[in-house]
Amino acid sequence: MQTAAEFAIAFLPILFFLVFMRVMDSFQLVKVRQVLVTILVGFAVAFLAILTNSSLINLLDISTVSFSRFVAPVSEEILKFLFVVYLIRASKVGFMVDAAILGFAIGAGFAIIENIYYMNMLTEAGLLTWFVRGFGTAIMHGGTTAIAAIISKDLSDRKEWPAALVFLPGLLAAVALHALFNMFILPPLTSAMLIIILLPPIFLMVFKQSEQNTRNWLGTGLDSDMEMLRIVMAGNISESRVGNYLVSIQNKFTPAVVGDIICYLRVYLELSIKAKGILIMKESGFDLPPDPEIEAQFIELNYLEDHIGKTGKLAIQPLLKLNNTDLWQLSMMQTNRAKG
Repeated sequence: MQTAAEFAIAFLPILFFLVFMRVMDSFQLVKVRQVLVTILVGFAVAFLAILTNSSLINLLDISTVSFSRFVAPVSEEILKFLFVVYLIRASKVGFMVDAAILGFAIGAGFAIIENIYYMNMLTEAGLLTWFVRGFGTAIMHGGTTAIAAIISKDLSDRKEWPAALVFLPGLLAAVALHALFNMFILPPLTSAMLIIILLPPIFLMVFKQSEQNTRNWLGTGLDSDMEMLRIVMAGNISESRVGNYLVSIQNKFTPAVVGDIICYLRVYLELSIKAKGILIMKESGFDLPPDPEIEAQFIELNYLEDHIGKTGKLAIQPLLKLNNTDLWQLSMMQTNRAKG
């Protein structure tokens, strides 16, 4: 019975917190399968961290306490953060709330393996130890990675930082919070209680802001896309700002490529409008059936993208004002298409 209680206290809090985060997401854009895969990534990161930390302790020749305070926060947060960088750079997350959930999932997987490791090491530890590890250390691991993901996603969307530095503030914040926790400035039980009390309101505020940003993006983005599509489909594109812009760049491309750029605009805008429509319906509680035309549109889009080349895509960006959220919505539709 004691072993069962220890197991529950050590592992269930992090999983309950993760479920809580996903339930609070009104758009439910992060799929359960994606969360589970990310937890498995966290498992792999934890095993890698155990090996890395063992090598670093021997290499640096410092005490376990000093290592826990000054080295482990750096090595562990970097290893967890690498997958966050991949998710954002590959446009696998659309909004801050998605980044928070997947960041926390990485930390959850990491914490589960770490607690299993310490259960084998600390065979004489009591319920209080596992309460601190379950409600404190485990949720700390999820929380620091989630916070790093939130900061990084926000800075990435703003595009105010050089690409090479976008991820640095989030990583530094995660390392600092992890190191502060490991300093044991407060008693471990007090630290665990503070995490339980403070972390949920912080995430609720982030979720609220993210949902507001999503609604703003849906509103202004949908209007802009529909207006642009109307101009492209009207046949009088030469009389619009789109036509004026194309005239300004036509000497850089052959007439055939300019024609493909216009077709690319049309297909991209059609897919963009459909993606935003899916989100609006999803928030209202409706799941739309798969659109059979999406498959053909993606094939056409990929063909046109290859034909206009990288230079053509760069030239078209001022028209579409492509950002990470726009790229994500196409990635989302591609995922849904594959499942359909």
